Amino acid sequence: MNNALLSTIRSLPERPGIYQYFDAQGQLLYVGKAKRLRTRVKSYWRFTPDLHPNPELGPRLQKMLAETSTLEYILVKNEEDALILENSLIKQLHPKYNILLRDDKTYPYLYLDEGVDFPRFELTRKVIPGKKIRYYGPFPIGARALLDALYFLYPLVQKAGCLRGKTACLFHQIGRCPAPCEGKISPEAYRRTVEEAKHSLQNLSLLTHKLEERMLRLADEERFEEAAKARDQIAAISQLKIHSGIDLARRENLDILAIIRGEERGVLLRLFLREGRIVASSHSFFGDLEFFDQEEAYRQALLSYYGSETPRTAEGVILAHPLEGHEEIERTLREILGWPLKLLNPRRGPKARLKELALTNAEELLKHRKVTTQENREEEIQRLFKLERLPRRVEVFDNSHLMGEAPVGAMVVWDTDEWDKASYRRYRLESRDEYHQMMEMLQRRIKEFDRESPPDLWLLDGGETLRRLAEELLHKTGVNLPVLAIAKEKIDAKAHRAKGAAHDLLHGPDGEIRLDPNDPRLQWLQRLRDEAHRFAIAYHRRRKRKNDRKISLLGKKGIGPATVRRLLDYFGSFEAIEKASPDDLRHAAGERIARLLRSES
Repeated sequence: MNNALLSTIRSLPERPGIYQYFDAQGQLLYVGKAKRLRTRVKSYWRFTPDLHPNPELGPRLQKMLAETSTLEYILVKNEEDALILENSLIKQLHPKYNILLRDDKTYPYLYLDEGVDFPRFELTRKVIPGKKIRYYGPFPIGARALLDALYFLYPLVQKAGCLRGKTACLFHQIGRCPAPCEGKISPEAYRRTVEEAKHSLQNLSLLTHKLEERMLRLADEERFEEAAKARDQIAAISQLKIHSGIDLARRENLDILAIIRGEERGVLLRLFLREGRIVASSHSFFGDLEFFDQEEAYRQALLSYYGSETPRTAEGVILAHPLEGHEEIERTLREILGWPLKLLNPRRGPKARLKELALTNAEELLKHRKVTTQENREEEIQRLFKLERLPRRVEVFDNSHLMGEAPVGAMVVWDTDEWDKASYRRYRLESRDEYHQMMEMLQRRIKEFDRESPPDLWLLDGGETLRRLAEELLHKTGVNLPVLAIAKEKIDAKAHRAKGAAHDLLHGPDGEIRLDPNDPRLQWLQRLRDEAHRFAIAYHRRRKRKNDRKISLLGKKGIGPATVRRLLDYFGSFEAIEKASPDDLRHAAGERIARLLRSES
C-alpha cells in the first residue's frame, strides 16, 4: 500500500462525510458514508507492520481494498446529508463494488380531490396540490385498468371537461354519467356513488366480482366488445392481488419491503397494505451478487423509492430484515418527505406475519425464476468483454444526417428482455460531423445521470474512435460504465456493405472482436444497433421534411439554396436563423436577405 493512501487515512477528520476508494487507473471502486470519517475508514484497515486490509472483513471488501490506490472524501453537515449524497453518487457513478438496484420507478397512484362538489378519480405519479386530496395505491401494474373499471362500473363524471359543459353528453344517455352539468344529481347523492367506488378500491375482490357480473350480463346481451373490455380489466386487476389471510384488526396503511439473494439472482419485493388489506405488490430481480450487501441494498431501496414527490399513503415500512442505523434513515426520510415514516422490523404478531409473507413470496419468485435465453446471452456478453456487471440495461446511440443537414441523434434502451420505449430519447444536434455529433449527444446524456441512473452498458453505432470518445467523456465525469461499439468492416477505408458480404466488427476495451455472422451474441448486438438506427432515421426524416418546407418558403421569398446553406453554416439551424437579430443577419448574408427574412417572419 502506498504512503499517500496511508497519509490520507491518518489525516481524515472526525466529521460526517462520504469516502470514495479508487484503483490505480482512477476507476471508482466504492462509495460509503460515515458519521465520523476517520473512525469509519480506519475500521477497514490494519496499520502494523504496514497498511493492509482488515482481515475480519468479508471477501467482497477484502477484494476491493486490495485494488485500492487512492482515497477521496467529501465533508457534509450531518449524517442525513451523507446518506443522501452516498445514494446519489452510487446511482450516478456506478462504483464497481456498490450494488445498484434499479427499482427506483415512481409508481402511479389514483387520487381524488374531495374538496370539490363532483370529484373524479385521476392518475398521478407525484403529489397533487390541495388540502383534501386522497390517494390510493401505489399500483405498480394495473393502475389504468383500475381507473377504467371504476368509470365502467359506477356512474361518475367520465371526463374532466364534462363539468365545464352545460348540456348532458352521450355518457349520460348510456347511463355512465349522472349529468351534474344539467343539475340532474345533487353533490350529496353523487358523493354516495363516490363512496361506493372508494370502498371497491379498498377491496379489489369486490371490484373484480362486480366486473365479472357486468361481463356476463354484457355477453348475454351480445355486447361482446364491452364484455371483452371487462375481461381484460379483471385480468389486469387480478395481478395486483396477493392473498394473505392476515387480519391486522386495524385499518393500517403500511409498505412491506423484502430483499433477498439466491444462487443466481436476487429479488426486491414490495407489498402495499392499505386499510388493513394488501392492495398491490411489485418486484424486481437483480444480479451482481458478488457485490451484494444487505444493509446497503435496503438503504438504497428506501432512499430511491421514497422521494419528495411520494404521496403520503403509508405510515410505516415493515422491513424483512433488521437495518442497522434505521433511526438515521428515518430522520433522512422525514427531511426528504416532509412527514414521518417509521421503519419497522416486528418480531411477533400480525405485522411479523406480514414480514414472513413478503419473505415467502420473494423466495417463491426466486424459486420459479427461469433463466431466459436473453439472460444466458447477457452472461455470454459479460464473459466475452470481461464486464463487471451483467448488461441487463443497455443504452444504444446512433446519429443520422444527410451531408451534415438536419443532424439528429437517438438513444434506445433495452431493459431486461424488452425495449423500454418510455426511456427512448431524441437529440437535435448542432455539430456537422459524426464525431462531434456523438460527443454532443453523449455529453447531454451524461448531464442527465443525476436524474436517470446510467445503464449497465453503452453500445455505439460506430468504431473504435467513437468508443474511446465515450470512455474519455465518462472518465472525466468519474462514471464507471463500460462502452462497446459496433461498426461495418472497412475495406480500402470504406465500409463494406455488399449484400451477403457485410461484416460487423465489435470494439471493446481489449480491442477488436470478430464474431461469426451466425453468432447469437453478435446478432443480439446487431438487433440493438438496428433499433437505434431505425429510431434515428425516423427522426431525421421528420426533421428533414420540416427543413425542406422551410427552404421552400424561403425560396418563394427569393432566397436561394446557396444563401440558405450560408445561413445554416453561420447560425447552425433554422431555429437560430429565426431568432437572429437584424444585425447578425446582415453580417451573415447582407442587407437584402436580412429584409427578406424579417418580412418572411
